[in-house]
Amino acid sequence: MPDVAYPIAERVLANGLHVVVSEDHTVPVVTVNLWVKVGSRDEVAGKTGLAHLFEHLMFQGSANVASGEHFSALMAAGGRLNATTWFDRTNYFETVPKGALELALWLEADRHGRLLAAVTQENLDNQRDVVKEEKRQRYDNVPYGTALHDLYAAVFPEGHPYHHPTIGSMADLDAATLADVHAFFTQHYGPNNTVLTLVGDVSPDDAFTLAERYFGSLPPSATPRDDTAMGPLEPLSEPVLREVRAVVPHDRSYLGFRLPADGSADYQAAALALDILGGLGSSRLVERLVRTEQLTTSVSAHPMGLSGGVSLGIVSAEMAEGVDPDVVEAIICEELDLLAAHGPTPDEMDAAFADTERSWLSAMSGLDERADTICRDAALFGDAGRINTFLDDVRGITADQVQRMAATWLRPHARAVVRYRPEAE
Repeated sequence: MPDVAYPIAERVLANGLHVVVSEDHTVPVVTVNLWVKVGSRDEVAGKTGLAHLFEHLMFQGSANVASGEHFSALMAAGGRLNATTWFDRTNYFETVPKGALELALWLEADRHGRLLAAVTQENLDNQRDVVKEEKRQRYDNVPYGTALHDLYAAVFPEGHPYHHPTIGSMADLDAATLADVHAFFTQHYGPNNTVLTLVGDVSPDDAFTLAERYFGSLPPSATPRDDTAMGPLEPLSEPVLREVRAVVPHDRSYLGFRLPADGSADYQAAALALDILGGLGSSRLVERLVRTEQLTTSVSAHPMGLSGGVSLGIVSAEMAEGVDPDVVEAIICEELDLLAAHGPTPDEMDAAFADTERSWLSAMSGLDERADTICRDAALFGDAGRINTFLDDVRGITADQVQRMAATWLRPHARAVVRYRPEAE
C-alpha cells in the first residue's frame, strides 16, 4: 500500500475561521475551498431549498462585486470555479494560478462576509426562477429523476433533517421572502461556521497571512449548529414500498438502507459490504443478475455518507425486458442474507480494498479533490489530517466487521424500495 503523507497546517483565526493549508509546489496553482457548515439538514419545515438557493445567490454579487463578476474575474485570470450544496454543507471552490490567489480570497471574503447588500428582491426572484427551472430539468421532467428524493422520504421519517431533498419544494421556493433569505444567511454564514482550505503552491505562513488579511475583519456572525442534536437511527423494522408509474423506459428498483454515520469504522465496513454486493465489476449481484441469469441490464450498490447520525446505502437494479421486479428483489434479498450469514471471502475483501485504494488515490492526485477532502474532514469530522490515515483505516477493517455490518444494517426487512414501472398504454 502506498505511503500517504500530505502536509497539513492549521490555524483558527480570532473570528473562528478554521484555516487549513496543504503545501504542494508541483504546479503553480492553488485551490481555494470553503465549506460552510449549512445544508438542507439545517432547513425547517416550510422553508426547504434555502441552502441551495444561497449557492446561487452567492454568485449574484456582494458589497464590492457586481453580479456575475465572481465568475468573470476568476475565469479571466485562468481559474475554474463552482459550488455545490448537500445535506450537511455548502461548498465553494476555485482553482487559480498562483498569481490570482489574492483575487480569489478577496472575492470569497466579500461574498461570505458582505453578501446581503446584493441580495435584493430582484436577485431573489431571478435566482428563485433559476432554481425552479433546475428542479424541472434535473429532477421532475427526466426519467427516474425523483427516485432518490422518494428514497430519502421512505428511509428517513417525516420531520427528520434528511427526509427532504436539497433542491427543496416548489411551494417552499415560491414562499421564500427576502426576510427569510436574509435571516438564513445571518444565521449560518460567518467565519465561525466555515472552513477555508488552501492546497497548492503556497506556504502555510503566506496562506495564514492572506487568510487574516482578507477574512480576519469579518465578525463571527453565525450561530453554529449543534452537531449532537441529530442522534443515530436504528435500521428500518419492516420493509417500505413505494411504486411509481411514470414515463420511463424500463422497470427499475431502488433499495435504500439506513447505515451508520460517515466518519466511523462501522460506516466504512458497511461501504465495503455494499462494494462486495454490487459496487464492483466482480460483485455478487453483478455476476448473478447481469452476467449469469441476465435478469437485469445493470445493478449497482453504493453508500451515501452523511454526518448527522445516520447514512444511506443504495442498491439499484434495472430489469431486463419482461422481468418481474419481485423476482429480482427476491434475489437481492437472498444475497443480502448470504452476506450476513457467511461474510465476504478473502478475494472479495482484497477486491474491495483495491478498488477503494485505486479510486481514492486517483481522486487525491488532483488539487481540487484533495482540497475538498481535507475541507470535508475538517468541517464534518474535526480532523483535517484524516486524509493521511484513511487508507490505513480502511485496510484495518476485517471480514468479521463487514459481516457484522451486513447482518445489522443490510437486511431484507430493513429495506425501503422505490419501484419505477412504465406507465400503462
